[in-house]
Amino acid sequence: MDLEHWLREAARSNARWSAGFGPYEPHPSLAVDDDRFAEVFGEFTERLKDNYPFFHPRYAGQMLKPPHPAAVVGYVTAMLINPNNHALDGGPATALMEREVIQQLADLFGFTALGHLTTSGTVANLEALFVARELHPDRGIAFSSEAHYTHGRMCRVLGVEGHPVPVCDQGRMDLTALEELLRTGRVGTVVLTAGTTGLGAIDAMDQALSLRERYGVRIHVDAAYGGFFTLLAGAEGPAGLAAAPWRAIARCDSVVVDPHKHGLQPYGCGAVLFADPEVGRFYLHDSPYTYFTSDELHLGEISLECSRAGASAAALWLTFRLLPPTPEGLGRVLAAGRRAALRWAELIESSEAVELYQRPELDIVTCFPVTDPLCLSAVDAASERVMREGMAADDPVFLSTLRASASALTARRPEVAADADGARVLRSVLMKPEAEHQVERLHARLEELAGRR
Repeated sequence: MDLEHWLREAARSNARWSAGFGPYEPHPSLAVDDDRFAEVFGEFTERLKDNYPFFHPRYAGQMLKPPHPAAVVGYVTAMLINPNNHALDGGPATALMEREVIQQLADLFGFTALGHLTTSGTVANLEALFVARELHPDRGIAFSSEAHYTHGRMCRVLGVEGHPVPVCDQGRMDLTALEELLRTGRVGTVVLTAGTTGLGAIDAMDQALSLRERYGVRIHVDAAYGGFFTLLAGAEGPAGLAAAPWRAIARCDSVVVDPHKHGLQPYGCGAVLFADPEVGRFYLHDSPYTYFTSDELHLGEISLECSRAGASAAALWLTFRLLPPTPEGLGRVLAAGRRAALRWAELIESSEAVELYQRPELDIVTCFPVTDPLCLSAVDAASERVMREGMAADDPVFLSTLRASASALTARRPEVAADADGARVLRSVLMKPEAEHQVERLHARLEELAGRR
């Protein structure tokens, strides 16, 4: 796909559309001289060089990558019009596109849903927890201790009690500890995580559903990171995932997913879906100057946010037309990253320089350098050194670190002496499909760096 060509077509398309409304004289206050723009644009692009190469397979650090070119073209084309998806009056075309992509996301999870896009997973989770508070105003919200920090923060914003639940093996919520908490009657909603941002761990959503019936709680699924891996549920081959946890999402009360992660979109594009459309009543409000061109439901009437970029919906719509959220579409992209993670785990398990922290459940790989002595303080220092030396090398590799508690690390690797309260381990997110062809090279660099004791 020739990005430069299609960006020119975006400008031409907008010019043709604009010409249909007749000529007008641009106001001189908006005029910018090309020479002056060139000067400032040069400074601008120079400053943008102070970034890591998120696009390149050698970048295997945080969960960052550029959007698909189709998303870029879709966003720019719509942005030139600049629709606002708060109301049909502000973006009739992109509001319809939003409804269509929301239906595709609902189909992905098996939902018959009320939902909309948001500017982030944080806002999407805020909306889900807002509805939880309205339905159970006297009860709190439970989430695992390794869930995204947004849940504890949003509980404070909403003025409800947050209950972190310990995790057990593989960083999943401990359902025994959860049930003990539910017996107190203090919890109205349980947040389950489909892909923690640290390890990519999957809470046992299928098993937790029995607790909902027993204790009358709601189940919200934070699938901001891992949601699109539903496409690999039950798939054959090494990339396939156990179907039961993912199929269980269809029986939960709400779910959040971030297309700006595995949906190939630019920031920010999140989404929230509710199984019960009646929760729309909690959003009721009046806007005397907004909802006037249509009697249909406006997206702003079921959203906490007001102004939202219609360009986000346009970008996602165009992308989904080309790479739909199906096993044969986006599923192929996710499968490549998952295979890359599994392959790297195999290489690490056969290495003498690095040791696997935990086998990857999705596309996140964690490991640590083998040190002498093998203790938490030495592992922490070595992980920090490998990360920094890797970034600064002439042949760079970009990794990140994850802080592991002493109990978590020694439970996985008892041979590590606990001389500190925790240690950083190395963490790699292989969310670009190109990583599948670079794993051996990445591993060779990792071993080289880890061997410099």
